[in-house]
Amino acid sequence: MANTKSALKNIRKNKARYLQNRTVSSRLKTLEKKFLAAIDDKDAKLSKELGASLISALEKAKKSNLVHANKVSRKKSRCAELLSKLAA
Repeated sequence: MANTKSALKNIRKNKARYLQNRTVSSRLKTLEKKFLAAIDDKDAKLSKELGASLISALEKAKKSNLVHANKVSRKKSRCAELLSKLAA
């Protein structure tokens, strides 16, 4: 158990941050699954919308250092590649 008031406060802060981070990362996974499902269904309009929302969410997560910048770049690239293949 924590010995100081500041250590107790840090435990509380860490719990809150953990829950927020878990919510965001869960949302990212959900968006990616929906995007890939739309790609599999060959629905161009829905895929484009979901791709845009996925990229936006990834950029926001990158801004808060929840997701590494290289991972975001990789996901964006693969997303764009899938969209271009679907359009062709």
